[in-house]
Amino acid sequence: MADRHLIDVHVLLLRGDEVLLTRRKGGPWDGMWHLPSGKLDANEPATTAAAREADEEVGVLINPTDLTCVHTIHVHGSGPEPRLGLFFATTHWIGEPTNQEPDKCSGLTWFPLHELPHDLIDYPAAGIRAYRDNVAFSERGWHAAATNANVSVA
Repeated sequence: MADRHLIDVHVLLLRGDEVLLTRRKGGPWDGMWHLPSGKLDANEPATTAAAREADEEVGVLINPTDLTCVHTIHVHGSGPEPRLGLFFATTHWIGEPTNQEPDKCSGLTWFPLHELPHDLIDYPAAGIRAYRDNVAFSERGWHAAATNANVSVA
């Protein structure tokens, strides 16, 4: 079992009733949709990290004070280590979103918040649904982790 948790930041760029999603390229989630996101760096405030990730991935500039934390999720099973996901929403940014990471992303599309694509990665989908439903905190995958931890292997 990992002895640490990663902290992810996710950005919901909101345009009316739409959210911007990026399509992953390569790796285990190839072709699936996701939010602009990334990991919190050491000595970096979460809102600064979210603004940085939005700039790096989709080329928009966000003032960290324009980000609102809309959901926190504690996840087990969405990668090799447990993680805490912080979801931030904003309607204010400078620039038109464009694909800044063509080696990791095959495209960007605006989707209605209530008509998300079926091939949206489960972890960000949970955060988007929680935002829509005004749920501040959730946990995901921990029941399965506890069940697996109690299984003995002979």
